[in-house]
Amino acid sequence: MLMIRLARFGAKKSPAYRVVVIDKERARDSRAVEVVGTYNPVAKPKAVSLNHERIAHWIKSGARPSDTVARLLKTNPAPAA
Repeated sequence: MLMIRLARFGAKKSPAYRVVVIDKERARDSRAVEVVGTYNPVAKPKAVSLNHERIAHWIKSGARPSDTVARLLKTNPAPAA
């Protein structure tokens, strides 16, 4: 089963995250199927960059977002076209 979740990157005590599509059984930082966004909680204001088109594609394909990614999607909706 595929999940859309965060993978931690960045220096010690300065986390940055990539929003990735990955198999649920894989380790947090292992190779992802696709990187669909970034999240930097340290930046002021917090920096969130999401590819809503690709996230929607993966959700339609059966991927489930983690609780944190679902919250990021809710607080950063796709721009109206």
